[in-house]
Amino acid sequence: MSKKKAVVSLGHEALGYTTLEQWDAVKVTAKALADLVEVDYQLTITHSNGPQVSMIHKAMTELRRVYIDYTPAPMCVCSAMSQGYVGYDIQNSLRAELLSRGISKPVSTILTQVTVDPYDEAFYEPTKKIGRYMSQDDAEMERKKGNYVTEEPGKGYLRVVAAPKPIDIVEIESIKALADADQVVIACGGGGIPVIEQQHALKGASAVIEKDCIAGKLASDLKVDCLIILTSVDYVYKNFNTDKQEPIRQMTVAEAESYIAQGQFEAGTMLPKIEAAISYLQKVPEGSVLITSLKQVKDAVKGKAGTLITV
Repeated sequence: MSKKKAVVSLGHEALGYTTLEQWDAVKVTAKALADLVEVDYQLTITHSNGPQVSMIHKAMTELRRVYIDYTPAPMCVCSAMSQGYVGYDIQNSLRAELLSRGISKPVSTILTQVTVDPYDEAFYEPTKKIGRYMSQDDAEMERKKGNYVTEEPGKGYLRVVAAPKPIDIVEIESIKALADADQVVIACGGGGIPVIEQQHALKGASAVIEKDCIAGKLASDLKVDCLIILTSVDYVYKNFNTDKQEPIRQMTVAEAESYIAQGQFEAGTMLPKIEAAISYLQKVPEGSVLITSLKQVKDAVKGKAGTLITV
């Protein structure tokens, strides 16, 4: 039987929210990923980085406040730092878990850049909140630098950045080469580092790319057999968080689009995952998408849990 290729998208539950939480969480995550390797999946892994990139952004901003000779780190640099930091923990934990099972397989993290359109409408209406809460004076300083800021009553001010759509994954050929060699690859962490092409140069953009959006694109670019989206719930649900909540065990793209029209999926949580699934399946109609929790993924790939989406 030929090996199945899959892109696995890890959410916040798989990583935790602090350095210590992440240290413990990735050990649990590594066991679930190793289960997939054991049943003959070649994995390309992508992951969220919201808490991690915010932590780094806060740290670099505070460093600048204490030591004025330091230059504040731009968002693209913070994204690169978070990719390295999260990838380092995942690859080491997964390598150790695989070796403990007698599996010798390279696990590599690729620092991944993703091009975006400088005229994407998202740059004119930023929505992604990052960093620490600021005073009104600090917020005004950010505005003078050309950054967007929003106020949360009773809490303070937060910087807001754009979430543009991805165009191309710059390192996709490197990712393909490692995947084709049956290695485990960690790529496009946190949505990838958003960059803008300027002639032959790539310039970092003050933005973040949605993790689910890039997972769908990575899966379609690699033409994998399956996109596995791991989140905090065991299934996709109809009427979520109501007394009529019902798990959706299987649905087609057409049914998913119908549920979207009905407003069944919440923006910012399940909706981006369903949109990523549809985007991937439109380009790879022979593929499938599995949405489930980390603890259920072993059963889900056997058809015993999770929500399966197909054309």
